[in-house]
Amino acid sequence: MNKQSYRQQKTGVAISRAGKQTVIVRVDTYVPHPLYKKRIRQTKRFAAHDQADAVKAGDTVVIGETRPISKTKHWEIIQITSKSPEVSID
Repeated sequence: MNKQSYRQQKTGVAISRAGKQTVIVRVDTYVPHPLYKKRIRQTKRFAAHDQADAVKAGDTVVIGETRPISKTKHWEIIQITSKSPEVSID
């Protein structure tokens, strides 16, 4: 990756491959309920650009905000923090 400063960075899980160089990343944030104070998970999906085609579904990745690449892609894969476990069927 190049030395580029990103406006925002988020950590999430890649949930699907949406094209040749596109990955859908699920980012979970936890906010307290206004009355009961229990933590509620809020989920948002981001389309991220994967130049190297290295990300598979289930990988934990860090994405950074970048210039618009397409209509829905405004994020780019910065790094893969952990790979998904390989499942073998014997």
